[in-house]
Amino acid sequence: MGRFKEKILVVDCEIDIGELLSQRLTFLGYEVILAVNGEDAISLFTEQKPDLIILEKILPKLDGYNVCRKIRENSQVPIIILTTLNKVSDKIISLDLGVDDYVIKPFSPRELESRIKSLLRRSNFFTEKLIKKKKGILQIGNLFIDQDLHTVFKDKLEIKLTKTEYSVLELLIDNAGIQLSRTIILDNVWGYTPERYIDTRIVDTHISRLRSKIEKIPRNPDLILTIRGIGYMFQRCKQ
Repeated sequence: MGRFKEKILVVDCEIDIGELLSQRLTFLGYEVILAVNGEDAISLFTEQKPDLIILEKILPKLDGYNVCRKIRENSQVPIIILTTLNKVSDKIISLDLGVDDYVIKPFSPRELESRIKSLLRRSNFFTEKLIKKKKGILQIGNLFIDQDLHTVFKDKLEIKLTKTEYSVLELLIDNAGIQLSRTIILDNVWGYTPERYIDTRIVDTHISRLRSKIEKIPRNPDLILTIRGIGYMFQRCKQ
């Protein structure tokens, strides 16, 4: 069909699943690269520079967690992790490593395709905004946020945020003083509404990661406030 130009790296030791994903994504117009183990995934990532990675957690030679850890040392490319475990702890570990989203096996191909489109749309949006350069620099206490280059500095030191973390922060800042539910955050940042309560944990984990990076005292935040029974609200501290 040739509607997209993005390149997707699919990493799965189950050859049948890898080939099925490759066929469906190729039909949609994506360029697909396949890897069956962690070491090949790292090599292909370096050589091919994909726009998005679909990564199975359990892999030979190098598991998905370590693949993600190595990639995050140099790149913020969107990563979706595939897992057979439906555990909150498993998802939190994935998100702590910088994974943008997760999908539980067995999964609906259409659900995965929807999440791919959402992540790529957000990633492409970031690239376009680098050229437009409209928002400028925002100072909030000891934070300096370059809204054109999507960089954040705390006490003059740059803080490394994933694109998803920055998207959450930007949404909160743009709606400062407004109470945002987890569902609203999930819909605006990830592009889908939760089907189960456990899906909203992805929001809580990213909020926790953001607090650890931008708050003076993460356990007692004065920027990203928890609104009990609702969600979160960004409160600009006094200059």
